[in-house]
Amino acid sequence: MGKTHEYKAHLTWIGNRGNGTATYPGYGREYRVAIRGKADLVGSANPMFRGDPLKHDPEDLFLTAISSCHMLSYLALCARRGITVTAYEDNASGTLALDGDGGRFTEVTLRPQVTIAGGDAALAEQLHHIAHEQCFIANSCSVPIRYEATVVRNR
Repeated sequence: MGKTHEYKAHLTWIGNRGNGTATYPGYGREYRVAIRGKADLVGSANPMFRGDPLKHDPEDLFLTAISSCHMLSYLALCARRGITVTAYEDNASGTLALDGDGGRFTEVTLRPQVTIAGGDAALAEQLHHIAHEQCFIANSCSVPIRYEATVVRNR
């Protein structure tokens, strides 16, 4: 194995409403994530698990991590291969299947819409495959991750 990089995050539950977890409906699902040198992230459980619908939940963050890692891998490949990307958006989706007391994501689909100003459009489409293979987050997941990419040239 080559170089390694270590990442640290400090998670604190901030949902104690005075009685801890004395009852299932009585505690808050809010948490704070602190990463040195970065703004804190305040999250909660998904609303179906009694979380705050105005805060990001772990499922949101999981999907966002996959989508953003693919984008960053893709943009780096394009820059290195002479393709000028001028816009990138992704309408990602994921399916969570609940099974008894647990569950798992059964699929994730990325739908990147890429606008290029220069370079080979066919290569720009092919680079999504390489980005998928190189994405650190996708390589760390057991869920099938598909992508339906669209590349258009700036007019």
